Amino acid sequence: MTKFGFLLHPRTQIASDMGQLFGAPFGWVPDQAYNWALSKMPVPPLVTGRIRFDHSEPTPEGLLVTVPLSAPLLLGMNRRDVQHRVEDAVDKARDLGAGLVGLGGLTAPVTVGGKAFLHRTDIGITNGNAFTAAMTYLAIERLLPHLPIYPVIALVGATGSVGACVTQMVAERHLGQLLLVARNEERLELLRAPLQSKHVRISTDMLDVRQADLIILMTSAADALLHSEHLKEGAIVLDDTQPRNTSPALVQTRPDVQVVDGGLVEIPSMRLKGTIGLKRGLAYACLAETMLLALDGHRGHFSLGHPRVDQAEYMLHLADRHAHLGFHLAPFHGFGEPVEVKSPLRPVLQST
Repeated sequence: MTKFGFLLHPRTQIASDMGQLFGAPFGWVPDQAYNWALSKMPVPPLVTGRIRFDHSEPTPEGLLVTVPLSAPLLLGMNRRDVQHRVEDAVDKARDLGAGLVGLGGLTAPVTVGGKAFLHRTDIGITNGNAFTAAMTYLAIERLLPHLPIYPVIALVGATGSVGACVTQMVAERHLGQLLLVARNEERLELLRAPLQSKHVRISTDMLDVRQADLIILMTSAADALLHSEHLKEGAIVLDDTQPRNTSPALVQTRPDVQVVDGGLVEIPSMRLKGTIGLKRGLAYACLAETMLLALDGHRGHFSLGHPRVDQAEYMLHLADRHAHLGFHLAPFHGFGEPVEVKSPLRPVLQST
C-alpha cells in the first residue's frame, strides 16, 4: 500500500470554500479580495484534510493538500507560475510521506493532465481521469433507460482528457447519435476518424447541443458554460466538471431539464477529516482513482495526459477488487442533493 496525497483548490466561489475549510468568518471576505491576495502573496500549499478507511485490514492514509489558487486564477495566471504552485503542493505531499499524488479539479488540466510532472521519479502522479471516464460511462449506461430508444448524446469537451476516453467507450457500444463538441475542429476530426460508428457528428458551436437528449459536460471552464438556450425540452444533463459548468439557476429557468452530478463514487468505508464539498461516503472519481491505486500498492505514474480505454477498464477492475470498501457509482445527485431521474414525457401517437 502507498500513502497518497490529493490536490484540491478553492473553486469559483472561493469565499464559500474558505468558510467551509476554516470557519464562517473566512466566508465573509469578498471573492475579489481573496483572488487579489492569492495572486500576489506567496501562500504555501496547505494540508486541509486526511483520509482513512474504516476496515479491519491495514489501509493507506491520504492527505488533502490545497493549492492556494482559485479556479479563475488557475486558468488566468501565467501557466508556468501556476504549474510551479501546483508542483509546490506535490512536493508538500511527498515531504509528508506520500508516494502517489492525485490531481483534483483544475490542477490536472493546468499541468497538461499531469504531463508537466512526467520527469518526476521521486513520486507517482495520476490525473484521476481514467476512473472518471469509467464512472462517466457507467452513468451514461444508467441514464439510457430514461432516454429515447436511439438518443442523441452530446459530449461537450469531447477532445479533452476525460472526453476523448468517454467518446471512445460510448462509440464502441452505443447505437444512437453522438455529437462531439469542442473548440478545435481539427482535433474533433482526429477524434472522429478512427471511430467505427457511422453515427458520429462534430461541432464547434454550443448551440448545436440543443439537438441532444443527453448532454455530458467534460470541460475545463471556471464557470457555467451551459445555458437555457442550449437545451431541448426534457433534456438530461450529466455535469462531470469541477468546478461545475452548470448553475442551480438552470433548474429554476428550465424545470423540464434534469441536471445530474457526474463523477461521484460511493465509498462507505471512507473516513474524511476535512471537506471536499460532498456528503459523507461520497468522493469524486479522480480522488477515488488515487485511493484505488494506493490501496493496490501502485508505484510510479499512472494516468498522465489522455487516459486510454484500457486504463479506464483497469480502474474498473481495481474497483471490483476493492468492492468491500465501496468504490461503485453513487446514486444520482443534483447540485449535491439526491435526485431521482425521471423519463421526460414524450408525445404519444393517438389511434383514430
